[in-house]
Amino acid sequence: MRKVEPLKWQNGELVLIDQRKLPHQEVFQTYTDVEGVHTSIKDMVVRGAPLIGFTALFGMVLAAKDTNNDLSDLRKAGEFLKTARPTAVNLAYEVNRAVELCEGEFKEGRKDSLYNTLEKFALEQMEKLHHDNMSMAKIAFKELKEKYGDKKLNLMTLCNTGFLACGPMGTALGVIEYAFSQGQVNHVYASETRPYLQGGRLTAYELTVSGIPHSVTVEGAFSYLMKKGLIDAIFIGADRIVENGDTANKVGSSTLAIVAKHYGVPFYTVAPTSTFDLSSKTGDEIEIELRPEEEVLEAMGERICPQESRALNPSFDVTDHEHLTGIICEKGIIKDIRPENVIRTVRG
Repeated sequence: MRKVEPLKWQNGELVLIDQRKLPHQEVFQTYTDVEGVHTSIKDMVVRGAPLIGFTALFGMVLAAKDTNNDLSDLRKAGEFLKTARPTAVNLAYEVNRAVELCEGEFKEGRKDSLYNTLEKFALEQMEKLHHDNMSMAKIAFKELKEKYGDKKLNLMTLCNTGFLACGPMGTALGVIEYAFSQGQVNHVYASETRPYLQGGRLTAYELTVSGIPHSVTVEGAFSYLMKKGLIDAIFIGADRIVENGDTANKVGSSTLAIVAKHYGVPFYTVAPTSTFDLSSKTGDEIEIELRPEEEVLEAMGERICPQESRALNPSFDVTDHEHLTGIICEKGIIKDIRPENVIRTVRG
């Protein structure tokens, strides 16, 4: 296997790998307008909070081309893109930054160069995330060194938080890959992450590409693994972190955190500051996306439940901050998770 680029900007077109087809097929989709970009996010051609944000950014670049730099139309395009998925804050964060940039360019009388300005901005943000994620990996590695010294570790993660979720280097999976490159990782346990199986399909794919020894496990194995002492530390990503440190992430994250706390296994959330939503006080304010029932009722295109059955399919849950050992962002690690410390770290 080889490492692929999940997002490419080529000749004024957005090219995304269809993550629904991985790991067995590498199929690329090309998008040339805002409607297509919206669909790519909504239908999970692209997923992972940072990469969703970048996809929306390039959607705004395409909007600048399609709308002939009409500010009202650009604002409408931004609002439309934000409706694609509700939980990941990076989507709205990146769209809002693009709209603010547009408004500033109009105010300064530079609307004719808006397309080029937006394009340059989007590319720069992807490069910045690579550096920020490397910073997070080094912060996390220092934490592991302080806890375990030179011991080779067994680590666990949930869902997919690698390059497929971020474009450049990953967040939580980036930590694991960096620790492996430093000789600190013995084995990785990747939770399969039902119903979309991002862990089994995508994280296992990335670990294979990187040559990292790993096993895929079901979510029901959390307690078994930790009771047996097979997990030294857990790293997950985030789709939204609010002021008090409550964290929305792929459904199953809260269960994993509760089980980890019971067994005394360190549990870390790893996410850039763009994932923090300081306008929300607690996790109760986070809108949880309910996805189609068919994702649960079917598998590989075949119905597995009785025709009469219904399904409830929350795509995310909220991990209470008291279950976290720490929150790692590019600016440092928050161990004493209180609103004032979250705010100070994010804004500092």
